[in-house]
Amino acid sequence: MDLKSKKILIAGAGISGIGAAALLGKAGIPAAIYDGNEALDQAAVAAKLPEGMEVSFELGEFKEELADKYDMLILSPGISIHQPVAQAFYVKNKPVWGEIELASHFAKGKIAAITGTNGKTTTTALVGSILREYYQSVFVVGNIGIPFTSVALDTTEDSAIAAEISSFQLETTIDFQPEVSAVLNVTPDHLDRHGTMEVYADTKFSISKKQNKDQVIVLNYDDPITRAMAEKATAHPVMFSRLEELAEGIILRDDTFIIKENGKEMPVCTTSEIKLLGSHNHENILAAIGITYYMGVPVEKIRDAVMKFTAVEHRIEYVDTVDGVDYYNDSKGTNPDAAIKGISAMTKPTILLGGGYDKKSTYDEWIDAFHGKVRYLIVMGATAQAIADTAKKHGFHNVIFAETFEEAMDIAREKARPGDAVLLSPACASWGMFKNYEVRGKVFKEIVRKFKG
Repeated sequence: MDLKSKKILIAGAGISGIGAAALLGKAGIPAAIYDGNEALDQAAVAAKLPEGMEVSFELGEFKEELADKYDMLILSPGISIHQPVAQAFYVKNKPVWGEIELASHFAKGKIAAITGTNGKTTTTALVGSILREYYQSVFVVGNIGIPFTSVALDTTEDSAIAAEISSFQLETTIDFQPEVSAVLNVTPDHLDRHGTMEVYADTKFSISKKQNKDQVIVLNYDDPITRAMAEKATAHPVMFSRLEELAEGIILRDDTFIIKENGKEMPVCTTSEIKLLGSHNHENILAAIGITYYMGVPVEKIRDAVMKFTAVEHRIEYVDTVDGVDYYNDSKGTNPDAAIKGISAMTKPTILLGGGYDKKSTYDEWIDAFHGKVRYLIVMGATAQAIADTAKKHGFHNVIFAETFEEAMDIAREKARPGDAVLLSPACASWGMFKNYEVRGKVFKEIVRKFKG
């Protein structure tokens, strides 16, 4: 598509919208930004764009006439495709792209695209680290915090790109075609937006909808939803498994990560040689090995990178030890399944901080995963009562309510004994209390440092 002939409207004036506007501006394509906040500080937004770049604004309540005025819409992932601004363009059969689709229109090189309910950030960061062992030009982008749009014009035919892609971003991909895609797992999350698990799973699987038989999709054999995706994939499916001895794929046998291909076995490294905690990270490593092997990275380079890699921020991140108590920041545990992995990684009696925004999740399996490890559960936010009720139903009664995050931290410090761990792994999004999980995690770490003095 020739974008230079189009009048383009960008919905959303946040980091994604600004990234899209900047990319189009650098490519010599003017665009307007729409935002529902009619009091938006236009000068502040414009100041975040490249110097000298002009941008126009459409502000306030959305009017359908805008879909007549503009030829296509670039939709920020925070805005659902079911919102009026998107529906107005769909009804008129005008293109609705997201930031991933837009960036891939300009990007060059080979793309490894990673999605899944949990483990995306760690796996994407690890994939980036492995790619850097072999490729000279590597970009790690997407939902990991660096908009793909911000670097698309910097890529070359020799570049390798690791992209973490959320279900929100996948709603608006059309011709996006990665060299290697991966769906790590699918468990209930974001059902307030996607409605049903079937829609949510299909959205995840759409990461590979434009791939061909010469390309690869890496799938988790141990997850029944992702395992079933192999049957309908247009790309060549490669399975990984932590639990099963596959005839082909990436496996963990005893303590050794192994690539099995065409009757050959290629050991990579052992669990004793890595620095990541928890069996969930073994799955992330298996996935990353598969992704990068099929991106052309030699096994010895994969081994070197996996052995050096340490945990990403906000994912079971050790913060400090204060008065004999270990503090772990797992703020990225924004749904029950992710939080189960957080508590499973703990090896000490644990004071657990949970609760936050209500994404219509259920908490039974999370509570069941406590397995006697959790001494106290401190709950806060919109989901506090629902979590407390679930805990009581499952026979766990050491639940304490906190009105604020700071109060929750004070209670945790008071209840923790030397030899315990305090774990922030909320099983909920941060919205309503914090802008995002990163801010929540940073506040947790700041308070821990104050405890230490």
